[in-house]
Amino acid sequence: MRLHVNVDHVATVRQARRTDEPDPVRAAVLAELGGADGITVHLREDRRHIQDRDVDLLMQTARTGVNLELAAASDVLRMACRLKPMAATLVPEKREEITTEGGLDLLDRAQRSRVADAVKQLRDEQIRTSLFIDPIADAVRASADLGVEAIELHTGEFAEAWKQGFSPAARARVKEQLKRIAAAAQLARSLGLDVHAGHGLTYENVAPVAAIGEIEELNIGHSIISRAVLTGIESAVREMKAIILQARGRLPLE
Repeated sequence: MRLHVNVDHVATVRQARRTDEPDPVRAAVLAELGGADGITVHLREDRRHIQDRDVDLLMQTARTGVNLELAAASDVLRMACRLKPMAATLVPEKREEITTEGGLDLLDRAQRSRVADAVKQLRDEQIRTSLFIDPIADAVRASADLGVEAIELHTGEFAEAWKQGFSPAARARVKEQLKRIAAAAQLARSLGLDVHAGHGLTYENVAPVAAIGEIEELNIGHSIISRAVLTGIESAVREMKAIILQARGRLPLE
């Protein structure tokens, strides 16, 4: 199980003052020292947090490799093709959203066409490509049809269900979301796709997702950066990595 640490929100703090600190590139170095298996950044079209400079420097300094998240139709796509990151993950992007709200809608003909064009450009440059999708069978099958190497399952609905507490009804919602994720992961593996997952995962809710055997990579950012404000990023990454590795010996919630 790999842990990729998203350092976007280190840049969010920096951009709040339009200054030069905290530096997400330095944070990435410390994350790697803490055991991160990769660094994830989302270079948005509006450059609200991560900047071009950050991606350029990460490509030169990250020892584990960079997973670049990007919209399918953007100038960032051209940048990805030029820089050739270890991996590229295509995600939906809306200017008005605070964070990514869901997976790519591959059942929408226009969006699927844009994604297909982006996938072709990335694969022509021999860049390993993943699609960020909701844990839905049709989306998994559509991803396989587009010829990508991997998918990243959106765990946001699971995370929201977890926040509702532990009443019988709340636990039932959590179990249902876990079943959706597990079923999508199993289908993806059967179709030859590598399976990643992320969004809204925290120190409290990550274990049952990490315990799903078909998932080989988790992308986690906000929770680790939030913990790092209090404990330091190396310690924060080590703690998250320990929970994930321990969970590999557990079963997900039935």
